[in-house]
Amino acid sequence: MIKLLIVDDHHLVRTGLRGIIEDAGGFEIVGEAGTGERAIQLNREKEPDVILMDIGLPGLSGFETSERIMNARPNVRIIALTAHTKPPFPARLLDMGAAGYLTKACDADELVSAIRRVYDGERYVGSEIAQQLAMSLLPGTPQSPFQELTPRELEVAMMMAKGMKSSAIAERMNVSPKTISTHKYRIFEKVGVDSEVGLLREAIRYDVLEDQD
Repeated sequence: MIKLLIVDDHHLVRTGLRGIIEDAGGFEIVGEAGTGERAIQLNREKEPDVILMDIGLPGLSGFETSERIMNARPNVRIIALTAHTKPPFPARLLDMGAAGYLTKACDADELVSAIRRVYDGERYVGSEIAQQLAMSLLPGTPQSPFQELTPRELEVAMMMAKGMKSSAIAERMNVSPKTISTHKYRIFEKVGVDSEVGLLREAIRYDVLEDQD
């Protein structure tokens, strides 16, 4: 029996995922979480084998939540489940140690298969995402400067591009404003901009502001 934790801020999505998984058999859903903080708590209390992780969580993001969970329990298998298919998000999550990456457009059979495969120690990337990753590696394909960012820098960059102040980002990420300033300097240097307006322009140009929900 595979112990599973579902993390998504939409109750309707969690209900749908629960129905698909329970119909498949062979799974025990040990909990559901609508926030990153609750996911971290349930990971500690329930010790799931596999976690379905929405990336676009309110407050503590799916990036930060995944990182904290994997630091606490390195053997847990996380499958990112999101609407965001374009680079650099899939690569960054996989670099962090996620075991899989699926879009919310995947069908029920693929979802169930992915859970079982990552539980068995494999990595699983949905076909649409695999195609995007492959295309991004083709010679002559314009490379997004956002692909140079670390997972933490990417997370900060997205919040900055959406107009959040450094103090608010620091509070959300539970770090000091000085840490955010350091991230900001590195982000501007890697993306090749010198202002939040320039960052927003590049984010729009490379289509990395797509809704992550």
